[in-house]
Amino acid sequence: MIIKPDYNLKCVYDINLDELKNQGIKVIMFDLDSTIMISKSGCYRPETEEWLNEVKDKFTVAVISNNKSEEYIGKVQALSDFTVIGHASKPNPKKMKQYLNSLGIKPNEAVMVGDRPLTDIVAGKLLGCKTILVDSINAENENRPTRFVRWLERRVIR
Repeated sequence: MIIKPDYNLKCVYDINLDELKNQGIKVIMFDLDSTIMISKSGCYRPETEEWLNEVKDKFTVAVISNNKSEEYIGKVQALSDFTVIGHASKPNPKKMKQYLNSLGIKPNEAVMVGDRPLTDIVAGKLLGCKTILVDSINAENENRPTRFVRWLERRVIR
């Protein structure tokens, strides 16, 4: 099933980095809003920054976001010492593929991590990379309609 992730985890911090390394993964691509950053906040939580430093020690890291605001993506890029790509149009994997090609990396050497099955996971599956679905990094503070939609999405992929 194209929307079923390879891994379905509670949060990004639950990703087993050593296991991915042992599987030959070289690049981790993250969705931005609600995956590694509170949606539209424009800043990382301190614990996320610390965790991303650990990830960057083992992998090439990039953010692949559907956000179309050049100002917002620029702000995130200024905070990040890795590539941040906006206006990605996921689930279309074109920008992800271009990014991997620029590094000389094959899709099977990459993983896409995101909080939305219909965009992040489908994009990764269409690209041919591993996929990891995580819950929102700010799940405890999301409103009821958003939580309901997330619950529905996850019911579909079971």
